Amino acid sequence: LFIVPQILSADTLRKALVKAYNSSGLLEQNRALLRAADEDVAVAASAMRGVLSWTSRISRQKTQTLSQDAEIAANAANVGLTASITIYDGGQNKYALAAAKEAVLSTRQALIGVEQQVLLSTVSSFMEVRRSRKTVNLRQNNVRVIQEELRAAKDRFEVGEVTKTDVALAEARLAASKSALAVAKGERRQAEESYKQTVGSLPKKLSAPGRLPKLVNSAAASKKSAAKHHPDIIAIQHDIKQAEYNMRRAEGAFRPTVLLSSSLEYTDQEADEFQRSGIISLSAKGPIYLGGQLPALLRQAIARRDAQRSVLHVTLLRLEQEAGSAFALLQMARAGREASEEQIRASKVAFEGVREEAKVGARTTLDVLNAEQ
Repeated sequence: LFIVPQILSADTLRKALVKAYNSSGLLEQNRALLRAADEDVAVAASAMRGVLSWTSRISRQKTQTLSQDAEIAANAANVGLTASITIYDGGQNKYALAAAKEAVLSTRQALIGVEQQVLLSTVSSFMEVRRSRKTVNLRQNNVRVIQEELRAAKDRFEVGEVTKTDVALAEARLAASKSALAVAKGERRQAEESYKQTVGSLPKKLSAPGRLPKLVNSAAASKKSAAKHHPDIIAIQHDIKQAEYNMRRAEGAFRPTVLLSSSLEYTDQEADEFQRSGIISLSAKGPIYLGGQLPALLRQAIARRDAQRSVLHVTLLRLEQEAGSAFALLQMARAGREASEEQIRASKVAFEGVREEAKVGARTTLDVLNAEQ
């Protein structure tokens, strides 16, 4: 029998993003909100169509005459069918439908914003797990190296090359290194739990992500892109249109309403023959005085529109500030990475040199420990 070992493939950033997108409860919640907003459009559209309804009634009527001391009972059955449609209402239903459509578009942009938050959290969790695991590896290597330095210090102490102080320094540095390793393991565990919360499962082996897509090359370009394409901006723009339609709807309430209706009834009574009747009516109504309700509703709609415009201004300033800060952080990260790579290269050369010099007595154990850090 041959046992073929299973090769565990590393999870990529793309797989983590797909898994988080498919399992996010936050996204599921906002998708449900979008479906609810879609139904508001159907409700608003129904007001512009005709309404057809039916009624039925069965009754028994008793009549008693005192003069003749007699009682007369009559049974009746009635079935009716009524149809009505609004011909004119000052545009209220039309603007209500338009406002509902804008609400859907705004909710869709809100969903896109939540998608971006979920994906960003996934990327952050993915990279944090990789960083914390790398840190644990570095701390473990640090402990191994200091253990070797402690052993070397003890050996040199036995032959009288160093003092007891050098050995104590190495022991103290080893204890501090072990403490730092314990902290790194705790941070790694926290990062893995955060990854599980975001993605839905604990991370396995994570592969290095690919190259970044092409990004803007200036802070001004990043601000311009945010102001034009950010879902928060687009959502508020739809909210403003929705508020404007609601304002026009409030204005339409001042105008009359014209309603066309028709009904057909069938009645069957014991004493009479079968009866059928039909009615077609055209009615109109309009407000005269409602205690100031309609002007108040109009002023309220205008105020809400102005409030949404102010929200757009504030959001635009916030996004421009965030975009500028993000671009500055990106530039800092790039410069810091290049400096760190150069520092690592130089530090490795310095450490090797200090360790060789310590072997011939030109450096102390403390110098070696400091160089190793």
